[in-house]
Amino acid sequence: MQTKKIKTIAIVGAGAMGAAYASMFSDAASFSLFFLASGQRYLRLKKKPLTVNGRPYAIPVLQPKEVGAPVDLVLVALKHHHLPEALEDIKAVVGEETILLSVMNGLESEQIIGSVCGMEKMLYAIAVGIDAVREGNHFSYARPGKIIFGEGSQKDQGRRVTLLQEALTRAAIPHEVPPDMQRVMWWKFMINVGINQASAVLRAPYGVFQSSGNALALMQMLMQEVVMLAGKAAVNLSRKDLDDWLAVLATLAPEGKTSMLQDIEAERKTEVEIFSGRVVSLGLQHGIATPVNQTILHIIKAMEERTCISTTVEYKPPKVSKSSFLKGRLSR
Repeated sequence: MQTKKIKTIAIVGAGAMGAAYASMFSDAASFSLFFLASGQRYLRLKKKPLTVNGRPYAIPVLQPKEVGAPVDLVLVALKHHHLPEALEDIKAVVGEETILLSVMNGLESEQIIGSVCGMEKMLYAIAVGIDAVREGNHFSYARPGKIIFGEGSQKDQGRRVTLLQEALTRAAIPHEVPPDMQRVMWWKFMINVGINQASAVLRAPYGVFQSSGNALALMQMLMQEVVMLAGKAAVNLSRKDLDDWLAVLATLAPEGKTSMLQDIEAERKTEVEIFSGRVVSLGLQHGIATPVNQTILHIIKAMEERTCISTTVEYKPPKVSKSSFLKGRLSR
């Protein structure tokens, strides 16, 4: 059994989130870390020096064949549509004692990674309150936020939880281990469905939601549909959970931007399929109407089309019959 501390870290994804956490681990000076990539992604990262908060970081970029031995921790910080192409790279550096941690958005990444690399290695996690921003090849963040993590579908993972706690403490990365990780995952999903999508369609940074009642109302309407669906997954979300998020929102830098807003501004593919797309799909499955998310889904897909953003995932609008819509309204 693994008793040594986490030393070697592979970071998969060099966007705003991946760059921010890479800089935090690098600042601790007690880890051997690198970005893991292959193909065109590897070539792009090799050409671009990493700068976070104005400071250059000489973090290596390695292909799986260059790693040599399984790593202690794999931190996955990709966009959802980039995950499939990275799975073989991740698998190549995973050993029996490797800890897998995804800070990706949505509810699916843990199952996808775990199905290839082993669910027993997978801890569930969310990143909340971090305001990382990418501008060209430069990255910045004012607040590190917090990584909330814990056991996933596999139990008896306490040893991995303890090792990760120690590593995050050593890296001065705020963290928390809650008693109910599934509920926390749904809470973060609710937040992303609300603030990410509302900020994208309004092209609004956090400050707009801190000052505009109308922007706040749109965000909360999107989130309320997630609250309705959570009960079908035996997850108890309530109005208090919306209020808890408002307390976090108030602490964010007014000029800070969500990842989806950054994607829209940079004319990159968004993660709308795992936000409103997932809400609409779950609504149809459970007979619950989700008209706000359905509207936002079409708006964001239209925004992507107008800017000629290429889509790696084919989107087919769900068919909603009159009877299923009425059934959803009656179940509210």
